[in-house]
Amino acid sequence: MSVRKREWTTNNGEKRSAWVVDYVDTTGRRRQKTFDRKKEADAFAATASVEVREGVHIADSASVTVEKAGTLWLLSGETAGLERSTMRQREIHLSKHIVPLIGQTLLSKLTVPVVRDFEDRLRQEGRSAATTKKILTSLGSILSDANERGLATRNPVRDIRSGRKGRERRVEERHRGKLEVGVDIPTRHEIKAFVAALDDHWRPIFVTLVFTGMRSSELRALRWQDVDLKRGEITIRQRVDRWREVGKPKSKAGVRTIPIPPLVVNALKALKLKQATKSEIVFANPDGETRSHSNVVLRGLQPAMIRAGVVVETGEKDSAGNPVLGAKYTGLHSLRHFYASWLINRKEDGGLGLPVKMVQERMGHSSIVMTMDTYGHLFPRMDDGTELAQAANILLN
Repeated sequence: MSVRKREWTTNNGEKRSAWVVDYVDTTGRRRQKTFDRKKEADAFAATASVEVREGVHIADSASVTVEKAGTLWLLSGETAGLERSTMRQREIHLSKHIVPLIGQTLLSKLTVPVVRDFEDRLRQEGRSAATTKKILTSLGSILSDANERGLATRNPVRDIRSGRKGRERRVEERHRGKLEVGVDIPTRHEIKAFVAALDDHWRPIFVTLVFTGMRSSELRALRWQDVDLKRGEITIRQRVDRWREVGKPKSKAGVRTIPIPPLVVNALKALKLKQATKSEIVFANPDGETRSHSNVVLRGLQPAMIRAGVVVETGEKDSAGNPVLGAKYTGLHSLRHFYASWLINRKEDGGLGLPVKMVQERMGHSSIVMTMDTYGHLFPRMDDGTELAQAANILLN
């Protein structure tokens, strides 16, 4: 690898000069790169020399743009059979956010400072912190795909995040709030009032949700063939996305069998007789198809919460000046949280008192870490003062 000065005279008689780096890349091909200043040429030569020796150098002329790499990334997602919602998000991130700002940048020129500038521009142009983070995740995924294709050797997004990881973890630990009973998780009394307020139309779907903790996507895709009313079990084998397209659960842990109490069995028996096998979907809409998530929330959950008196003030007032009340729990995930707490609570408190591993399996969590991170604080402590005193006496006597 050499750095040499090149001098020439233009057609106008003007003398010009530049610094040229000559080298052979990892494929054995001779390359040249020109710089205005010797300092820049020396810096490139030093970096390229190390990269060529380690077999990770890609010349600018052999690189592709971020836009081209993004197109290949989308193709990889399609080949892998990613869900429609995932592919849609990828397409939006690429076309609406990444390409307009850095689409024509070569991957070989995509450095940590360039990515930091891209991140700053996203925020300056009005993207939220959460959206910016998701877009950077997509950019990092594009670079990972390009690495696998031999189109890039660096992933500056990963380099940035590895440096931030420790700091972000400490900040999250300080500020992350725990789920609270009565705030995020309905209390026993609230659930009792909610179930009592359900009409015949919505009762089967919500008592099933309360006592199985299924995700909305799993509940709406449930088939009669996956319900065993004799054994009192429901097996989760599929889910439905926002476009009502049916697919497999997100992870292997999502495929699971959940026991159901007689209350749920009886509600499902009544529903099955009413349907008269018109649809294979348990909680089908009048057309025999899967329901939408918004239909269950807006027409089922929230009105029942209001009828049950499980409400909060919305901050608005009616024509008479009285506060307008709305449902205290506005999403189906609150019922899933309640189910988890019911599994965890001690039997003397009306729960099942299950160990964490069984809670993980019933919830369909991919790891026990996820279960503990979300619900670990709900498990009763077994080392209170009385038990400690008893254990110490047994040990020393």
